[in-house]
Amino acid sequence: MMNTAGRKLVRFLLIFFALYFGWTILYDQLINPWGKLDTWVINASSSGSIWLLKLLGYNTFIGPSETIRTIGIDGTHGLWIGDPCNGITLFALFTSFIIAFPGQWKHKLWFIPAGILFIHFMNVIRITALCVIVLYRPDWLMFNHTYLFQILMYLFIFGLWWIWISRFSKKTEAQ
Repeated sequence: MMNTAGRKLVRFLLIFFALYFGWTILYDQLINPWGKLDTWVINASSSGSIWLLKLLGYNTFIGPSETIRTIGIDGTHGLWIGDPCNGITLFALFTSFIIAFPGQWKHKLWFIPAGILFIHFMNVIRITALCVIVLYRPDWLMFNHTYLFQILMYLFIFGLWWIWISRFSKKTEAQ
């Protein structure tokens, strides 16, 4: 017989994996082929990164397309932003965790959108930094894209989860 903690863990894992795998199937079969959500998020990320690069004093360019897929600093080949790099998978991972983990829905309803906005903002910073890396150290691009910034993004999401666990999941509906 499983104890209470074991049942709670199994419940969390079942809900989390059901939500995340359900999202993955929905995304792969409908949302990604439709393309509108990916396009919108990529355009928002690219526009934010261009704005930030200009704020930092760089002259920038946007590749010719209805979707802003290539951006960069003048004098470079730029950075192409693919669907896997737009952050949508991270939004789903974060959301699935928060929904599956105990806590009041009144907090989940604001924490999830706030977390998604923070993740999006971090992705804008990541894209901006990668554009600067392409300018100064293009040979470092693949390492930073593939390893360093992936680790940093997941650490950031872990930090958001930690905030949820330590500040909001302990509150019951009666509190």
